[in-house]
Amino acid sequence: MKVHHLNCGLLHAPPNPAAACHCLLLDCDDRLILVDTGIGLQDIARPLERIGQPAIDAAGFLFREPLTAVRQIERLGYRVEDVSDIVLTHGDPDHAGGLADFPAAAVHVSAEEYTRLTGGHKRYSPAQFAHLPRWVVHPASSQRWFGLESRPLGVVANLLLIPLFGHTLGHCGVAIQEGRRWLLHVGDAYYLRVELSTDDHPVSALATSRADDDSLRRASLSRIRRVFRDHDEEVELFGYHDFTEFPGAVVPEA
Repeated sequence: MKVHHLNCGLLHAPPNPAAACHCLLLDCDDRLILVDTGIGLQDIARPLERIGQPAIDAAGFLFREPLTAVRQIERLGYRVEDVSDIVLTHGDPDHAGGLADFPAAAVHVSAEEYTRLTGGHKRYSPAQFAHLPRWVVHPASSQRWFGLESRPLGVVANLLLIPLFGHTLGHCGVAIQEGRRWLLHVGDAYYLRVELSTDDHPVSALATSRADDDSLRRASLSRIRRVFRDHDEEVELFGYHDFTEFPGAVVPEA
């Protein structure tokens, strides 16, 4: 498996720093798998309909077509139709906006997140799901990964949903085995890497305000910190929004 780290969007709401949309493209020889989708082409064409002015202003959405997953996949020399599967950490507009650009792909999500995003919760944008994605819903599992619940996706070996509830009630990380090490994309379980070491940072207040259940969010963050502390040799972890977490060889587009 070859892993491409892509910045599929840009958010900037001063005085907060600019934030990335850190997606992954997994080249599995016979298929491509996308982890989160960033801001999509249809979001750029119809931002008010698909996202809405309040959300655009609050998060600081910036609409740049070259950053969309579709355009980046094309520049890498792949065919967009080879994206067979999309794994969503959760359904917030900056994570799910590109779904409609891959209408044939199966979309993997936790059962808890599926219930919320199809149940009319106000944080989600129904227009982003109006194309009727091919949902693949993953229920709770007894399997464990470094002490955390894991839900195998059944697409390729060693690709797992890791429940990290709190930011949304079905929010998950995504674990991918890459050679001898694992990658753990924690989604929005934290916004900045500094949260691995402190709760005393301005971004913590933002994380609290955006959480559907802040006590669950804090518990998930504690579990991530344990993995970071106890399994640093085995697991590389990163979130969705911190530009500093892109691999050193990658210069994310902004």
